[in-house]
Amino acid sequence: MDSRSSEPAARPPLQTTARDGVKIVIVGGFGVGKTTMVRSVSEIRPLSTEEVMTEAGVGIDDNDDVQEKNTTTVAFDFGRISLDAEMVLYLFGAPGQERFWFLWERLFAGTLGAVVLVDTRRVSDSWYAIDRLEHHRMPFIVARNNFGSPEHSLDDLREALSLSPDVPVIDCDARHRSSSKDVLITLVRHLCELSAAREAQAAEAS
Repeated sequence: MDSRSSEPAARPPLQTTARDGVKIVIVGGFGVGKTTMVRSVSEIRPLSTEEVMTEAGVGIDDNDDVQEKNTTTVAFDFGRISLDAEMVLYLFGAPGQERFWFLWERLFAGTLGAVVLVDTRRVSDSWYAIDRLEHHRMPFIVARNNFGSPEHSLDDLREALSLSPDVPVIDCDARHRSSSKDVLITLVRHLCELSAAREAQAAEAS
């Protein structure tokens, strides 16, 4: 399915029943599918800052394995999805090129959790994202965006990224709304589990 075919039409304003808004950031390497995920899952027409790639990026943007990509995010992508009548996720897709990484620090402000989107053809591109999230002590999950049939297991991916056992690692196809929504639900569940664990520890300490 082409992500553009499922792009939502304009929707009414946010429901009056909404009580909890959660900011989520989707990070990862260049061309991994962050913009595609925001577009596929957002219930509003996404705000995108994609620009056509030009010769100015030659030698700067590493587009090996994604040579068919002719646009790039230069600031961020923004979308919204209501998980239920009360909980709304605000989605920010971070730019993947190294020259725009300085924007990540601002995108992280107020963020409760993150999705690290991984292309197994370019696993090393995910290291910086994971490093920055761990530096900020921000909870995250890892989603493997499948470009064809995976050659390695999720356990192999966990080992390659040196992830701790408590970090969820799942498969996805960022082009499809249902798959992208499952990724976000997994992150929300992970955040709820961490919150419950902190509350339990606080209760024991008191």
